[in-house]
Amino acid sequence: MAATIPVAVAALLAAAGPASAGTGAAGPTAPAGSAGSAGAGDPYFPLAGNGGYHVSHYGLTLAYDPKTGHLDGTAVLTARATQRLTRFDLDLRGLKVTGVTVDHRKAAHRRDGQELVVTPRTALRKGHEFRVTVTYNGTPGPVTDPDGSLDGWIPTDDGAFVAGEPQGAMTWFPANNHPQDKSSYDFTITVPAGHTAVANGVLRGQRTAHGRTTYRWRQSEPMAAYLATATVGKFKVEQYTTRDGVKVYNAVDPREAAKAAPVLKELPSVLEWESRLFGPYPYRAAGAVVDHAPQVGYALETQTRPLYDSAPALSTLVHESAHQWFGDSVSLTRWKDIWLNEGFATYAEWLYDEQHGGPSAQNAFDTLYARPADDRLWAYPAGDPGSGAAIFGTPVYARGAMVLHELRKAVGDRTFLRILRTWASEHRYGHGTTAQFTALAELQSGKDLKSLFHTWLLTKGKPDKA
Repeated sequence: MAATIPVAVAALLAAAGPASAGTGAAGPTAPAGSAGSAGAGDPYFPLAGNGGYHVSHYGLTLAYDPKTGHLDGTAVLTARATQRLTRFDLDLRGLKVTGVTVDHRKAAHRRDGQELVVTPRTALRKGHEFRVTVTYNGTPGPVTDPDGSLDGWIPTDDGAFVAGEPQGAMTWFPANNHPQDKSSYDFTITVPAGHTAVANGVLRGQRTAHGRTTYRWRQSEPMAAYLATATVGKFKVEQYTTRDGVKVYNAVDPREAAKAAPVLKELPSVLEWESRLFGPYPYRAAGAVVDHAPQVGYALETQTRPLYDSAPALSTLVHESAHQWFGDSVSLTRWKDIWLNEGFATYAEWLYDEQHGGPSAQNAFDTLYARPADDRLWAYPAGDPGSGAAIFGTPVYARGAMVLHELRKAVGDRTFLRILRTWASEHRYGHGTTAQFTALAELQSGKDLKSLFHTWLLTKGKPDKA
């Protein structure tokens, strides 16, 4: 959504060695039966996601008028039944559904809170690949998260800031809205001429006619729904290709351009540095959307193209870029494990500072550890926030990074970098859990690390130093 170790990160890069190829994404499992469950089983967000099927591809065709706030949408989902289905759910909040078909045949549908319940004419057998088409319209708006922040379709004075973590994707398209389900995407977005519509992946083309411009985007690599965007605004656009062949597309609100320019100039070097640390950059595209959205209050690691509500600091750019490996390519399987996203991206900030003339990671750790026992840093364990209201709190970010620093000290620099690179490669485009990361760290180091992870990741309160 930023004992002293003398070995510099530059030395770690040379020691880490090459990363191996990754594995594909896996969809959620669902209990046997004839109706897909209304949620993916996440205790923090019980209704998020759906059971009984996996979406392999979304084709989203949208038309948005910033003046009226009206959205017309058609979503075509290509999915595979993971059980026999007499009905299934999609996550969709608000908006009026005007039609649903399954395999080109009209299907019955009804609304039940954030669930769009679809009943096809005939049951779908297990393993059957099917196509769902939903037409809808209305005035989308954000959802208020348990911590009080907004996410989803957030209107701005010239368009919309579209950021979906953790549950906002359902505010603008029908989805299997849990990170367990990852898919490819095509976006066709039409907006008034003079506005830009920015989505994920590679820009496939744009065309202006009759006062409206249509943008076509493709996100080929698997993506969780919360990482999708269709941000609209009046942006200054910059496009180029890095020497590694990554297509960069930056869209910047003119009010933020002067302050954002020196930071965005560093994007290629940041991605190159992180690629040396964590393994090859996972995507064909990169970039940034720098909006003027003071009501938002955060940045988000939108896949291939992070969103910033204002001109970012360099540390924020490093953080959101690191998420392309940790959080986007390697996704969590339950929101309880959010430290695997935020702790890793925060530690990337520490490593970047250490390499680029700033304080060492040990210094960052010591500064945090000096906080008193009643500080909010120790309010709950990074590996067990307790509820959806706490997943973006200080312990998840800062104490999550402290866990990784303790791991680095325990296993040594060379092994630590190998663990991170192996994690990113073995789970590339897939998912991971805390238990899997712990097992990997023990395998790579040959050490019993259960006590370390229990103390620093799962114990309440301020741990004693070893």
